[in-house]
Amino acid sequence: MDLDPLLLSRIQFALNISFHIIFPSFTIGLAAWLAALEGLSLLTGRSAYRRLFDFWLKIFMLSFAMGVVTGIIMAVQFGTNWSVLAERAGAIQGPLLGYEAYTAFLLEATFIGVMLYGRNRVPPWAYFLSCCLVALGTTFSAFWIMANNSWMQVPVGHEFVNGRYVAADWVEVVLGEVMRVRFPHMLLAAYLTTAYCVAATGAWHTLRGSCPETAGMMLRMSLTLAAILTPLQLLYGHWNGEYVLKHQPAKFAAIEARWQSQQPASEVLFALPDSSQERNRFSIEIPGLGSYIASGNWTSREAGLDTFPPQDRPPVLIPFFGFRIMVGMGLIMLCLSWTGVWLQFRRRLTRTRWFLRATVFGFPSGFIAILCGWFTAEVGRQPWVVYGLMRTADAVTPSLDGPEVLASLLLYVIAYTVVAGGGLVYIFRLIREGPAPSDRARDGFGPTVRSTAAIPPSRAGRGDTLIGS
Repeated sequence: MDLDPLLLSRIQFALNISFHIIFPSFTIGLAAWLAALEGLSLLTGRSAYRRLFDFWLKIFMLSFAMGVVTGIIMAVQFGTNWSVLAERAGAIQGPLLGYEAYTAFLLEATFIGVMLYGRNRVPPWAYFLSCCLVALGTTFSAFWIMANNSWMQVPVGHEFVNGRYVAADWVEVVLGEVMRVRFPHMLLAAYLTTAYCVAATGAWHTLRGSCPETAGMMLRMSLTLAAILTPLQLLYGHWNGEYVLKHQPAKFAAIEARWQSQQPASEVLFALPDSSQERNRFSIEIPGLGSYIASGNWTSREAGLDTFPPQDRPPVLIPFFGFRIMVGMGLIMLCLSWTGVWLQFRRRLTRTRWFLRATVFGFPSGFIAILCGWFTAEVGRQPWVVYGLMRTADAVTPSLDGPEVLASLLLYVIAYTVVAGGGLVYIFRLIREGPAPSDRARDGFGPTVRSTAAIPPSRAGRGDTLIGS
């Protein structure tokens, strides 16, 4: 059997990015959640915020570690499988990834240790500042990664010199119009992913009757935040569609499964795209709506895939279904969050069991939306690795051998199954345990002080303070 190194390299990249993005998309939002909890703890002095902080800190650290491991593999992969891309575009992509290390990793590596071990070693304000700087570091990480990917999607601010792409305008490369839309879209996706994980955890513990105070706080805070951010995310999603229509019309046609140009264009709600026949089977469409969504009027002409040469057309199946699943997850999150706020207003949030169950099952909605969004963006960009400048087939390492790529792919699968699988199992165990009950909480900001009832009579009344573990 002939093993195509290009196809295997693409599968390997898809596997790595799918595993990797799960963890940063969670930890970006979780770092901000931890900073908010620490700030509320300082502001109010309530022990419940401290218990929530200590609970989610463990999950954050484990998720962060797995994100670092999978991120290193992503970086290695660029050199082993995509050396031509690194050679021709490295003058732009290298500095962008380097800036991530200088900003994001510098902040995270410096202050994450304070979060772990500095609770009783630094003043409360310094500990809170460390939490904020870690959250800022995770945001910087997302910023530089999105700047790199946005340049690959819509390359701007560059020039071609001696066979290499170099930056002519770094401001345009980093802060171009596409980046200004895509970065907030990704950041909001991370916040919503974390919000629904927190909400699902609170709903699960509410159903069990455990941790009633902290479980209710998780539900109320996360659903309120999601109710505000989800409509904003849908708006940024629409703006992302506008940049795709403007800069990547072939991708837009693939997302819509529009095989022929139409005027007016219908909107395909559901279909089974048939690439061999270039038509949609079992199609459910709304006439004219496709023109209105794309151009703002009901009669505009919209380009179909027949407008583009066959060699420049992306696959249709994955962008078509990936986009619809992503939008579907967004609508589910919108319904859940708004229903939750309404129930909270009616003081029935923690007593409406059908809603609590729905919230528990809604925990993967953010992850599914992010994965489908990335599948839509990356597969829809094909056959280009740098859109309009470099084809994916020309970016792969020339000396790659099919069996070698297959062997590394299998090793990655085994490694991810063991490392990520074990990590996820442990995270779920932590979630099942829940925050510490109030009698084990650390009130205030000093060390845990055990009740004198637990101190032997011979030591009671002598002012001894026993430090809890």
